[in-house]
Amino acid sequence: MKKIAVIGSINMDIVNQVDRHPHPGETIHGRQTLYSPGGKGANQAVAASRAGAEVIMIGAVGEDPFQTTLFEALHTAGISTGSVLTKSGSSGLAFITVSMDGENSIILSEGANGKLTSHDVDQQLLAHPDTQAILFQNEIPWETTIHAILETKRMGCTIYLNPAPARVFPDEILACVDVLILNEFEAELMSGVHVSNANSAIEAANRLLKRGSSEIIITMGAEGSIYKNQEGLILPSPAFLVQAVDTTAAGDTFIGTYAASRGSGLTVEDSLRRASAAAALTVTRAGAQGSIPTKAEVNQFLSQQ
Repeated sequence: MKKIAVIGSINMDIVNQVDRHPHPGETIHGRQTLYSPGGKGANQAVAASRAGAEVIMIGAVGEDPFQTTLFEALHTAGISTGSVLTKSGSSGLAFITVSMDGENSIILSEGANGKLTSHDVDQQLLAHPDTQAILFQNEIPWETTIHAILETKRMGCTIYLNPAPARVFPDEILACVDVLILNEFEAELMSGVHVSNANSAIEAANRLLKRGSSEIIITMGAEGSIYKNQEGLILPSPAFLVQAVDTTAAGDTFIGTYAASRGSGLTVEDSLRRASAAAALTVTRAGAQGSIPTKAEVNQFLSQQ
């Protein structure tokens, strides 16, 4: 099993559950409000750890009442938190609105995530020279992410990138990425191809492969995912049919589970299947990290399919 480091965001999610999303200018009543540890980086770390990987989190929290809860959530998930720094001010916050059909909208307040510097990352990477794979997102400062990708490439690590929130990365950075994992919106922004089905996903993947990444995975929710690599291998992976309660963290669960599965030596096809199963279980539960299944739960789910 490869040792995985996640360099990214740690948030407290403030989740408002509503019957439907409000129209612009409209005030509606919420059903309830929940507080749940989240952040794309931390979510992916929890998913990888619950899938069986040894995981290190490199990130930052604030000096606020959420600090202890965020540390405890990572620690409880079996993640090394020695490289989680404390910064002045608030922790990162995500304000999430979830409708009855499970769809969500999210507003981010970066807090301590926005104070994670390139120097911070360098110092923490030095403490973990045996790291073999790194997971990146786009919820810490752009300059820090770009620096860290270049640095970890020099270290010889396998680099996973989830460019979310969506932003176009330069070709020199994409050339450093071993596995680029995107949803339909992110794939469209980065490739210029409107992704609506498997064929358009393959077209988008082809354009992104020409820009340098070794492997592309485009996730399409209920339509499953498409994998394509530089050698021309194409693998569609269907989604599992479940009743969605909350789609928060589904993508992060897919990514963390896939990285852990590949790190354990599973094939691409088996890793995609496990990632899809884990994501399916996640959407049947409310919240972010609390909804992410364990390896045993994924095994049980797959045995029933």
